[in-house]
Amino acid sequence: MYELLIIAAFVVTLAVVVLRPQRADAHCDTMEGPTAKDGVRALESADLDHALKWVAPEGEAELREVFERSLAARKLGPEAQEVADRWFLENLVRIHRAGEGAAFTGLLPAGTPVEEKVAAADRSIEEGDLRPLAGLVPAERWPELERRFAEVLEHREYDMHDLDAARAYVDAYVSFFKFAEGHDHDHPHVHAGRAHAGHGHGH
Repeated sequence: MYELLIIAAFVVTLAVVVLRPQRADAHCDTMEGPTAKDGVRALESADLDHALKWVAPEGEAELREVFERSLAARKLGPEAQEVADRWFLENLVRIHRAGEGAAFTGLLPAGTPVEEKVAAADRSIEEGDLRPLAGLVPAERWPELERRFAEVLEHREYDMHDLDAARAYVDAYVSFFKFAEGHDHDHPHVHAGRAHAGHGHGH
């Protein structure tokens, strides 16, 4: 039963992806985004804690159910595993985007182009240095960008089983990315996490 539900859901999401222009609207819409990468880690380790930080508290129950069904379907063979993995990742990103108040129209493959500022912000976090964003963010926005970047670095070392700490990192991460892209509004997902956990999207 699980595998039939998964295959049906996958067919629907695949149709959406095929019809969609092949450019990511946001970092988390691709297989190379941090949300999907953590989803893969969760599947490979059978530990949802790798990915749970990316969904708002109100999305946790749905994601847990999808995860358990995906793990069950993975045991049915290589083809079932491939479909189950895709189904879980699609739902992870969909629920994550819903927490942002954003639409989700499919998970795009690795190699899909993303906005230059997004790629540069990604490199900045990897390198621990803002230089990749030099020239891409107006000078008057730089002090606030530096402040948000410092918060990312402050929270990046966390225990993945500590959901509060993990969400605090996602909070800082998303705030930094949104500002680098030129969006100053706060993140709905983050506020949901704070209200629930006392302080914690992805982009």
